[in-house]
Amino acid sequence: MSSAPENLSAKNAASFTEAGAWRDVGKGWQPLFGSFRGAGYSIEWHDFFAKQEFDWGASFHPDCVELCLNLDGHGYVADKKEKVEFAPNTAGFYHRKDAPLTAKRATNEQHQFLTVEFSCPFLARHLADMKGVLHPIVKAAIENCPCEHVASSTVRLSASQQQLVATLRQPPVYAAAQPLWYQCKALELAVTFLVQPPADEEMFCSRQQRLAQERVEQVIFLLKQNLAEPPSLEELGKKIGCSHFYLSRIFSAQTGHTITQHLRQLRMERAAELLKSGEYNVTEAATEVGYNSLSHFSAAFTETFGSCPGLYPLKLPARKKE
Repeated sequence: MSSAPENLSAKNAASFTEAGAWRDVGKGWQPLFGSFRGAGYSIEWHDFFAKQEFDWGASFHPDCVELCLNLDGHGYVADKKEKVEFAPNTAGFYHRKDAPLTAKRATNEQHQFLTVEFSCPFLARHLADMKGVLHPIVKAAIENCPCEHVASSTVRLSASQQQLVATLRQPPVYAAAQPLWYQCKALELAVTFLVQPPADEEMFCSRQQRLAQERVEQVIFLLKQNLAEPPSLEELGKKIGCSHFYLSRIFSAQTGHTITQHLRQLRMERAAELLKSGEYNVTEAATEVGYNSLSHFSAAFTETFGSCPGLYPLKLPARKKE
C-alpha cells in the first residue's frame, strides 16, 4: 500500500495545471501539441515581453523532465545548490520531482522559447533500453531516484535545431498525421538532448558536432574581446587552429549566419548597452564598437532595433523608482 505522502504527491501532480502561470502573457503562451497527462508529452511555444521578472518555474509540472529550446531572452533554473543560466540560442533541460524549482525570466526582455514537457512514465516507456547512455538527471527521473543535479548544462542550438522550432510551430503534415509526426519529433528531441554517451564511446559525428560548437564559442569569445578592432578571419583560424574556410562553414552551420553578421550583432548589442547606461552619446558608442562612419552605424542600429540610436534610450520602458 502506498504511503500517505506518496498519495498526496500523486494527487498534487494529477491536479496541477500550468495555465495560471502564463495568465499574464496571454497569447504569448501557445500549446502546440500533446498532453502531459494524456500523451505523456506536451510541446509549447512562448513569445512575450517581460515587463518585470517573470516566474517561469510556476509552470513546471511535478514529476517532469522539461526541455527548453531558448531562442531569445535570458532566464535561469535553480534549486538550493545550483543555478543554470539560459542565454539566447541555447538549450537545456531540468527535472522537477515534487518540490517546485526556482526559475525566472529576465525583465525588460523579449522571450521566445519552445518547451517539450516529458512525463517520467513516457520517458521510461520509450528510453528504458537506453539507461546506460541517458543523462544522470534523466536516468534518476525515470528510476525515481535522487540526483544531485536538477538541471543540465546548456548547449548552443545549431541552425538546424533553430529551424526545427519553426517547423514544430507549423507542421508540414496533414492534421490526421500530426499525432504520429509530433511524437516522432518529441522522441527525436529526447534522443538528441537527453542522451549522454560515455566519453570513450562518443560517436564520431557527436564528437565533430561538439568540436564545431566549441570552435564557434571560441570565435564569439574572441570577437567580444575587441569589438572595435576584431581579429580578421585568417587570424581567427590561426588562433583556433583550423582553416578559416572551415571555420566560416561551421560557424554558419551552427548559428545560421556568417561571422561578419554575428560581429555586427555583437556590436549593436554592446552599443545598445552603452546608450542605455546614459554615459555615452551616439558618436562615442559608435566609436567604442568600431564604427568610424556615424551614418553606417545609425543604419545598422536602426535595422537591428527598429529605432535610430539617438531615440533608442527613450523607447525603453521607464524604470520604477526604488
